[in-house]
Amino acid sequence: MSAAPATGRAPLWVIVPAYQEEARIGDTLTALARQHDHDFTLLVVDNGSTDRTAELARAFAASAPFPVQVLVEPEKGVGCAVDTGFRHAVARGARLLARTDADCVPQPTWTAAARIALTEAPGLVCGRILARRDEHGPLGRAGFRLLVATAAGFGRIRPAHQRRHGFLAPYRMHAGNNMAVTAELYLAVGGMPRRPSPTDRAFLNRVRRHTTAISRCRAMVVHNSTRRLKAYGVLTTARWYLDRGSGRHSTDPR
Repeated sequence: MSAAPATGRAPLWVIVPAYQEEARIGDTLTALARQHDHDFTLLVVDNGSTDRTAELARAFAASAPFPVQVLVEPEKGVGCAVDTGFRHAVARGARLLARTDADCVPQPTWTAAARIALTEAPGLVCGRILARRDEHGPLGRAGFRLLVATAAGFGRIRPAHQRRHGFLAPYRMHAGNNMAVTAELYLAVGGMPRRPSPTDRAFLNRVRRHTTAISRCRAMVVHNSTRRLKAYGVLTTARWYLDRGSGRHSTDPR
């Protein structure tokens, strides 16, 4: 593993939680290798997979254009994997943190956009998610966009998310697979909740109670897996996304 380049910029780490992603993590790693900005350290947090997820990440490290670390978090749950990964990165000097998931494909400008967004507006940055083009055709991708938009709209009007409940910033759909945050803010709000699910919404609400420094960056684009549509159908997938947007507890149908 090569050393991170000494550029004088704030150290950026990319955290990728992964569980049983042998079939998809290769696409994620390839997409990260194609980033225009390679000035970051990649940390893959394997959440106790029994397949070759961690093995593939370690093999990638040998030829990656940036430093790669692989960490195993045996406590199950994406919140556990993310929190362990973020705290590991901060303890090793990370000041900027970005996250995507091991079934996602970030656009080549993703890390550059995350760095710019956090530099111009330090705090929490929410990116834009689109459907992966290799998993569904136009109708599937349109359905995914509709699900995300519906969940976002429902979340904004839900009474429990209004400012009178102690929130300093308005609600916005927060996709954990496309986010960036300063290390300072991450620690100040107590980090990613390790329980319950959905932890992404719970983390957003922690930030909303602490600061108004929440922005949206349309240039931060990640292509999200739409496998839930195929595996569970439109109705079950819609309920899952609505739970993420509405604030009710849910379990990822994986």
